[in-house]
Amino acid sequence: MFLHERGAYNTMYFTAYFGALMVGPIIAGPMAEHSGWRSFFWLNVGILGLVLALQIFLFPETKWHRVHPDELDQISHSSTATDDFDTEKPVEVAQHENITETEGDPELHKGTPSWKQFRLWQMNGSNLQTVLRSFYIPWKLLTFPIVELAAFAVSWSASCFLTLNLTQSQAFAEPPYNFSSQTIGFFNFAILIGAFIGLTTNGLLSDWVSMRATRKNRGIREPEMRLPAMIPYVIISIIGNFVVAFGYQYKWDWKIIVIIGYTAAGIQVAALPAITSTYAVDSYKPVAGSIMVSITVNKNLWGYGFSKFITPWVEESGFVKPIMLNMTLATLWCLCAIPFYFYGKKCRGWTAKSSVHKL
Repeated sequence: MFLHERGAYNTMYFTAYFGALMVGPIIAGPMAEHSGWRSFFWLNVGILGLVLALQIFLFPETKWHRVHPDELDQISHSSTATDDFDTEKPVEVAQHENITETEGDPELHKGTPSWKQFRLWQMNGSNLQTVLRSFYIPWKLLTFPIVELAAFAVSWSASCFLTLNLTQSQAFAEPPYNFSSQTIGFFNFAILIGAFIGLTTNGLLSDWVSMRATRKNRGIREPEMRLPAMIPYVIISIIGNFVVAFGYQYKWDWKIIVIIGYTAAGIQVAALPAITSTYAVDSYKPVAGSIMVSITVNKNLWGYGFSKFITPWVEESGFVKPIMLNMTLATLWCLCAIPFYFYGKKCRGWTAKSSVHKL
């Protein structure tokens, strides 16, 4: 169950994450045509202001210290050594034993947020340490090979999608199409539909692949077992990039470009980031949040650079060269999953003693 939930959560995360970029042009196109392009930016100002207010007033602090198995052993041993006849066990040990001996935690689903969780500053004695760790750990994780694989695979998968955001107006607003901004915005429905296809297929596929490999491995599961699920989505990504690049360049029928190319872009951007990031989270579960920060920093850095050079390059050389180079790099990083499938366990061994496992 937990295997399926991790894959599903990451899939939902990236679908919602990139979904905003898919829905944005659908809304922005009609607004630009009927109300001017500035209206969409003012809409963003209002939405961001609302989100900020909701985060401040309606988002409770949920961070709590999860007891590590090593800590449980230390507490248990120290308790036994000090008083063999003491019937009172440490609270964390007792809670741990109670949860493992029964079907579930009896207090589960009974708690509710308290007012102190909404304070801007939580006086729990570790705030400064937590803040400093939040800045430091993501950079440390970028030195881990598995996190690097996830970061680059996500970055270039997102870049294949970003290509459509940055080039659709250049391609479809010019002859022979001459489409309006509203029509071009509505083309993004194809990307959104593709994302939902990726959402509904990749989690089930990657979990099925992993579970099947686990059964063959005598019930022992390794994080690398989900990596083969990337194969169909890499192929879809290659096909989509080919259709978009050559379709733009040689003025194919817009239906081919949108229905095949745009839908393929949506499928791969919902699937490949979810699979690779879940692999990284499976390898370093205690710092799942920091892993997503590392991936996002890497993705945004490349996305910014890509947005700066693709338009001048398209104007100089056409659509094929920049889009094909981006597709080649995306495929290259995904192909790096092959050595990780065979040697990923060794990579995890290099970082097995890292402090991130106890955070």
